[in-house]
Amino acid sequence: MWCAMHGLVVGDRGDLRSGTVPGVGLVHAPFSLLPTRFPASFWKQACELAPIFNELVDRVSLDGKFLQGSLSRTKQVDDFTARLLEIHAKMMAVNKKEDIRLGLHRSDYMLDSETNSLLQIELNTISTSFPGLGSLVSELHRTLLNQYGEVLGLDSERIPRNWAAIQFAEALGKAWVEYNNESAVVMMIVQAEERNMYDQYWLINHLKESHGVMTIRKTLAQVEAEGLVLPNGTLVVDGRPVAVVYFRAGYAPTDYPSEVEWSARLLIEQSSAIKCPSISYHLVGTKKIQQELAKPSVLERFLDNEEDIAKLRKCFAGLWSLDNEEIVKSAIEKPDLFVLKPQREGGGNFFGS
Repeated sequence: MWCAMHGLVVGDRGDLRSGTVPGVGLVHAPFSLLPTRFPASFWKQACELAPIFNELVDRVSLDGKFLQGSLSRTKQVDDFTARLLEIHAKMMAVNKKEDIRLGLHRSDYMLDSETNSLLQIELNTISTSFPGLGSLVSELHRTLLNQYGEVLGLDSERIPRNWAAIQFAEALGKAWVEYNNESAVVMMIVQAEERNMYDQYWLINHLKESHGVMTIRKTLAQVEAEGLVLPNGTLVVDGRPVAVVYFRAGYAPTDYPSEVEWSARLLIEQSSAIKCPSISYHLVGTKKIQQELAKPSVLERFLDNEEDIAKLRKCFAGLWSLDNEEIVKSAIEKPDLFVLKPQREGGGNFFGS
């Protein structure tokens, strides 16, 4: 009942229309009934790391040669990464500048029981989902503990406030202001079938009510059919100038079933619209770049503050490629100590999952 009343919902896979028609086939989003215990010291550490990682992403994104070089071998075996690099190279060739850059990132961590440390699993720079529904889960847990916390021995005041939806909307709103065109809209790139649309609508609602900004939702195919870039660089879609392009799709090969979608992605990059993320930010979030940044002396190429560098290194887990014969041998001998993860975004993507 609480989920239905407060919008903590997703589309039901059992209803064929639930991914295309809002309000049809709703079920509550998956959630844990009670909050998980998490050491306050590690929570504080993760919060302190966030702005450092944001700065790192921005600085790495400005080094096109580093991105192209680090991913040069990856593109030989990964067509998807190769296509992203192709667009990136085209922007480098014309010296395309992104003077206003917007990143909505999410860094995922796990606690390592053996070392009692917080280790980063990955850094997401595109389509970081669940700011809307995640905020609601925190409220649900707080409501449950207000009612049953004494019996369970849990204090609702210990649940941190989750302002993700409000803060995401605030960031998008500030980018819209920076673009300086009151008639422009925010364009959210979505999948043709999106059962997680309600998480997206929370942001759309916050943008409209708190910042007075209109949002349109378009697939990449629709952008290609309805969009054009004016001589001054303005991206116009369905007759409306676009200030900010917020990607909630475009992170996986399945989002590009034809050349139409790739053409749309290139069109967006060629425009003056603020991209969240730009093609450079997108590439920084790849697993291969994460691995490169964990190598000795690489962070020093992008950051100056030694304390910040030490904080980042402290949370790095071991990252290796399959061309490291010693690591491959160790993984075969002790498979329980390793996770084999490909160069993909969007959840899952583990071999064997």
